[in-house]
Amino acid sequence: MIIILTNRYKNMLKHLSIILLLCCFLTTTAQESTQRKQLFDYDWNFFLGDVPEAKNPNFEDKGWRKLDLPHDWSIEGKLSATNPTGGAGGYFPAGIGWYRKSFNIPSTWKGKQVSIYFEGVYMNSEVFINGKSLGVYPYGYSSFKYDLTPYLDFNKENVLSVKVDNSKQQNSRWYSGSGIYRHVWMIITDEVHIVDHGIGITTPEITPEKATTHITIKVKNETKTTQQISIKTQLFDPNAKNAGANETSIELPADSEKEIEQVVTVSNPLLWSLENPHLYQAQVQILKGNKVIDVTKNSFGIRSIKFTVENGFQLNGKTVKINGGCAHHDNGILGAVAYDRAEERKVELIKSAGFNAVRTAHNPPSEAFLDACDRLGLLVMDESFDGWKESKTTHDYATLFDNWWQRDLESMVLRDRNHPAIIMWSIGNEIIERKKPEAIETAKMMVDCVHKLDATRPVTSAMTTWDADWEIFDPLFAAHDIGGYNYQLHRAPLDHKRVSSRVIVQTESYPREAFSNWKLVQNNSYIIGDFVWTAMDYLGESGIGRSFYSNEKPGEHWEGDFFPWHGAYCGDIDLLGWRKPISHYRSMLYNDDEKLYLAVREPNPEKLEIKETMWSVWPTWENWNWKGYEGKNIEVEVYSKYPKVRLYLNDKLIGEQETTVEQEFKAKFAVPYTSGKLRAVGIIKDKEVETKILQTSGNAAKFMLKADRTTILANGQDLSYITVEVSDKDGNPVPNADNQLQFNIEGNSGVIAAIGNANLQDVNQYTGTTCKAWHGRAQVVIKSTKKNGNIKLKVSAPDLEDSFIIIKALKSKS
Repeated sequence: MIIILTNRYKNMLKHLSIILLLCCFLTTTAQESTQRKQLFDYDWNFFLGDVPEAKNPNFEDKGWRKLDLPHDWSIEGKLSATNPTGGAGGYFPAGIGWYRKSFNIPSTWKGKQVSIYFEGVYMNSEVFINGKSLGVYPYGYSSFKYDLTPYLDFNKENVLSVKVDNSKQQNSRWYSGSGIYRHVWMIITDEVHIVDHGIGITTPEITPEKATTHITIKVKNETKTTQQISIKTQLFDPNAKNAGANETSIELPADSEKEIEQVVTVSNPLLWSLENPHLYQAQVQILKGNKVIDVTKNSFGIRSIKFTVENGFQLNGKTVKINGGCAHHDNGILGAVAYDRAEERKVELIKSAGFNAVRTAHNPPSEAFLDACDRLGLLVMDESFDGWKESKTTHDYATLFDNWWQRDLESMVLRDRNHPAIIMWSIGNEIIERKKPEAIETAKMMVDCVHKLDATRPVTSAMTTWDADWEIFDPLFAAHDIGGYNYQLHRAPLDHKRVSSRVIVQTESYPREAFSNWKLVQNNSYIIGDFVWTAMDYLGESGIGRSFYSNEKPGEHWEGDFFPWHGAYCGDIDLLGWRKPISHYRSMLYNDDEKLYLAVREPNPEKLEIKETMWSVWPTWENWNWKGYEGKNIEVEVYSKYPKVRLYLNDKLIGEQETTVEQEFKAKFAVPYTSGKLRAVGIIKDKEVETKILQTSGNAAKFMLKADRTTILANGQDLSYITVEVSDKDGNPVPNADNQLQFNIEGNSGVIAAIGNANLQDVNQYTGTTCKAWHGRAQVVIKSTKKNGNIKLKVSAPDLEDSFIIIKALKSKS
């Protein structure tokens, strides 16, 4: 048969072909536009209490509280000496809570694999989908995922229910928070896909001309047939320019996984360093024919690390002395909630205080925290557990260890291994069984597990003892790559003579021993650095680092109940982010960007004495307001990297002192108090080159409000931290002010997420609209809603002039 088409029919077929091609394009585009990882934080219902029937999809929850994640219900509660968390948990409430969310599945997800990914739930979470239990995950700091695919209904609403059980107390030695306190994500993939955390990136060979990048990719086929696929990796440099590519074709049998390795050479690599934290991106695609069926993007850095007794820790071939601080996971007055901005700000504060490293004591941190360390250039010791098989508290990780250690350790290492900021892993802290031979076998077991997953970084754990037994730990140290010393760095020189191959890091130190530890680090190549306990104040472990008056209850934090203390005051940075004098001193030891600092040691009150505890330093303030001490000597401290300093009071010379290493870069002056202007001056060759001033202020008259950011994203999660400082009429800070402050917010673009001060004995709730100033300061954290607009915060107090600040919330910060 011969068919002759007229021009009219030819044009119709041409148009039909175009329409069919367009339909195919739109279908393909729709399929490819399904975002692989979708934030699932919004529009949850919450109830504090145990409601077992809440797992059922038809349960009525309309009366429940509506909220967005991340969420920590403990920080919202009232502090009480009778709360079961006790001093360890900061006297906050705990208990059981339920979360529920209803959602519909779009038809475009048919044939897809759908899973739910939790970055962290504290703790003992059980997840239900449409009434079906997906499992229980006990450890509150691990990320975990469940497959939802078999249980989803495309024809009606689906219900996800999460029970969170933090009722078994005590299970922690610090404030844990309670609830779904980190992000939740929905993950949608093809049946042939890249396994979550299945991409590992290393850079084993680096020269100025090129870097060899090794990428391992684990892919999974969940179909019933063999699949022919290609895996394409493309690297992009920090300027988003193409930096290299590789493509591999493989045959993937039905219901199987396979790991492949690719090598990509990067020319003229930009190295990740503390000063210039350059980040590359690896885009990995799975292609079936010409169709992209899965794609992921992973940031990484090109950098080398090396640890030797001869040269210590080397980053990109250069020895770096580690000035580190330990940090718990909470975000101060916000509690445990891991908003991205809160985690980023924490990294900013730690780095701006002069630290170059952080230890995540004593658990894996949030993903946002590690992302910020990568972006901002802060080294990380990533830690898994506080203890192993023997308990420190009744319900701690020892109850889980045998059944869960491997899953939790693998979860941490696989999730975190591509972060260039991480330079070592820690598998434990002051384990109770450290004097038993079994501890050596446990250590070897975990070190082997880590090395199989990541052979590029060393493994340590934190060891200590306060008795005569020390050399008996040599076999336990030998099971690790690096010896972690808690408070025992003074033993290192003798240890080095006995075990010359041991590389040592002090994993915890007393704040007051900053100089002696710095000197040990500087003078011994086999000591790579020091991590002070701690970089920042934190909630829980109540009373550690406190000082007290002689008429108050004595003792260390573990020796009794010191309520209303509900947090730790041993940080270089206080709960609001304000640097204490010890922070300036420590930074001056390790860095040269700050060379002069002036502070005043708090004098003993009449008939009383100030007493210290093991983790405290003498209470020292930026304060020359000491009414009632007129004519009495007050000790003034000047920290200096200059050869000499002079101190003046009201332009009268008090004295001049040397401030070299022999004086530990410190000068102390006894000054008869009189109000006015205290002035410290740095001296080089008899020339005054830098000045610091403390000024006596007048009466409290008004407020100074300062926001860390005046424009935030209207995404329901962005934050602005507003410092409130009480000042006199001339704008001088009033460091003794303790006014009761009232906060009011106008506009529907933001809410008050938290308020508070740095006084860890103030039991005022961190949620609300009022708090007291402490040492003249308080803080308000504003959280955006999803609406554009201005957020006006007004602060008022009796007898003070009102003040306000405006924060803009925008959909896009262009």
